Amino acid sequence: MARIAGITIPAEKRIEVGLTYIYGIGRSKSNKILAEAKIDKNKKVKALSEDEVNKIRQIIEKGEKIEGDLRKEVAMNIKRLIEIGCYRGQRHKRKLPARGQRTKTNARTRKGPRGHTIKKTKEKSA
Repeated sequence: MARIAGITIPAEKRIEVGLTYIYGIGRSKSNKILAEAKIDKNKKVKALSEDEVNKIRQIIEKGEKIEGDLRKEVAMNIKRLIEIGCYRGQRHKRKLPARGQRTKTNARTRKGPRGHTIKKTKEKSA
């Protein structure tokens, strides 16, 4: 098992996919890192030598903003939008979609489950 940037990468995965377990690294960034390190992207994580893991670790540390730093930056960007009171900030504050999606029928993930405020009751017969 390889540990890179404080994340344990699963041993059975290909290294191309395993690197995507790190927040801030997707498939394309993973491929660029592996090309720079001259490592085959189809190699399994458990087959990597210690030198290869160190090479990947160094490339990520020098060139990429990942994990805690990236999460902090994203949170600060959202906080700034909320503080200046722009439209996107207001949408974030109300926990609604911020990128122009429709909300009349969709957006259940962001809005949460429907609030069933009106419940049908059987009319009492006299």
